[in-house]
Amino acid sequence: EEALKLQAQVFEQLVLGQLHETIGPAEGQDPLEHYLEVLRDKTGSLIALSARLGAMLAGAKPEYQEPLQLFGERVGVAFQLVDDIIDIESTKEQSGKVSGTDLLAGVPTLPVLLLENYSDPKSKALLETIRSNLSEENLAEVLAELRAHPVLEEARIQTESWAHRAVEAIAPLPDGSVKSALEAFAKAVVDRQG
Repeated sequence: EEALKLQAQVFEQLVLGQLHETIGPAEGQDPLEHYLEVLRDKTGSLIALSARLGAMLAGAKPEYQEPLQLFGERVGVAFQLVDDIIDIESTKEQSGKVSGTDLLAGVPTLPVLLLENYSDPKSKALLETIRSNLSEENLAEVLAELRAHPVLEEARIQTESWAHRAVEAIAPLPDGSVKSALEAFAKAVVDRQG
């Protein structure tokens, strides 16, 4: 019964996350914080549920369920943030995806949201191109500029921070192969190329 209740709560959270993504940030809300909330509500909540249910249904101690849930949420956010970087950085051969798909679709991504914090003329021009003048014709040039811009490294650092915080969440778990595997999983999520 408890597992079914948790699934229902996560389904509600997923629906609300999709709704929030569709509506966009509220007036005065930081777009980056809104974006991270959407990622927590969508992918984060699913992986969090998986981690918690795994512990619960395997008969793990109740005090391990919450750390595992938090681990899952943070790994889920990291996973999505890596996708944002892959969309800009990887080639189709590396990731199996065409680079810049999210940019062309106007999907907010971590590097673009972070680019808003740069006030130099080159960054402002790049952001303006992404927001109002991006096309298949200039996509390769925009991707090259983003790849060379410090915003990509800033996005990597933030992504790695989410994975690091996921590992911190499972500190209460006993040392052993399960904990080591979860730590390796968090690292693999941010190190992937596709």
